[in-house]
Amino acid sequence: MVDATRTVGVEEELLLVDPDQRTLSGRSGAVLREHAEAGAHAPRSASDDLDHELFLHQLETRTDPATPLEEIHRQLAAARRAATEAARAEGLAVMASGFVPMPFEPRVSPNDRYRAMVELFGETARTGSTCGTHVHVAISSPEEGVGVIDRIVPWLPLLVAIGANSPFAEGRDTKYASWRSQAWSRWPSAGPTEAFGSLAAYEESSRLLKMTGAARDDGMLYYDARLSVGQPTVEVRVLDVCTDLADAVLAAALVRGLVETAAERWAEGRPLSRWRAEILRASHWRAARMGLTDTLVDPVLQELRPAREVLERLVRYVQPRLEAAGDLERVEEGIDRVLRAGGATRQRAAYERTGSIDGVVDDLVERTEAAWALGE
Repeated sequence: MVDATRTVGVEEELLLVDPDQRTLSGRSGAVLREHAEAGAHAPRSASDDLDHELFLHQLETRTDPATPLEEIHRQLAAARRAATEAARAEGLAVMASGFVPMPFEPRVSPNDRYRAMVELFGETARTGSTCGTHVHVAISSPEEGVGVIDRIVPWLPLLVAIGANSPFAEGRDTKYASWRSQAWSRWPSAGPTEAFGSLAAYEESSRLLKMTGAARDDGMLYYDARLSVGQPTVEVRVLDVCTDLADAVLAAALVRGLVETAAERWAEGRPLSRWRAEILRASHWRAARMGLTDTLVDPVLQELRPAREVLERLVRYVQPRLEAAGDLERVEEGIDRVLRAGGATRQRAAYERTGSIDGVVDDLVERTEAAWALGE
């Protein structure tokens, strides 16, 4: 008996830019004030809200939990519209890219926690201007959540490849499809985790990470998949922020399919496929380096296979859950779309077309705005 389709929620991190100078803008405080004043008397939902992030050139948006992916798409579009309109009022624009493509000098948000992070982690924090898409899927208990995390970790590099949207950094092509993944991996608590086996083991590992100082608090447990802080969800954190909202919704569908499939297998007591941490890291690295343009590690065969073949295996693996949610056609179309031209490919195409990083920035700003305009 298949249980009900679970709710899903999505958080996005976005960049603030001066569209005329093609530079980052550290004026998130002014944008947030403008947004608060413009919506002071309006009904509030999560997608109406904007928040600050580690740096003054970043904004964060979020959705309420929902089951239909059409509703997630609508909320993501509404959140981007809110961010864009508040930015415009300050002469700025919003851009969705996993990493800053042009040279920049970061300014830390005036928040005691963020300043302490930069003080402790130094250049790892100061230069870590990454923007991700975080997908939350409901769980029935923390014990189920750990069982899910243990079972989805080998599949998460495929999501890295699907969402790869950060080939440029400091004005140069990094040769990676997802440079964000490499920058993010510098954090000592970030990355894939070997199977915990139990909630007690998860909590003990987390305690030890905090004891060493690698994580200041639970919010800094940057596992690829973790128990969310303060919410009954598993949170998957491996994706670059997607310029095109259809890619973000594709990711949400696949993450939910993986979580629901893993929860079933955990409840049935099926044995784990155990992977060593160094192999998980290598699989993640290959996905970040190649994106969808080459071979990826097949989580079942544990060998390199063409990207399309591995993604088709992922879809087959979660197909019963995609069918139950009515998401199968959306996912199949989405897989074809990103294989033709994912985020990194589209950024590089903008560079080839214009011959400059300025052209990449212009394209990202235009497509970020078009994504919410089309999503309404």
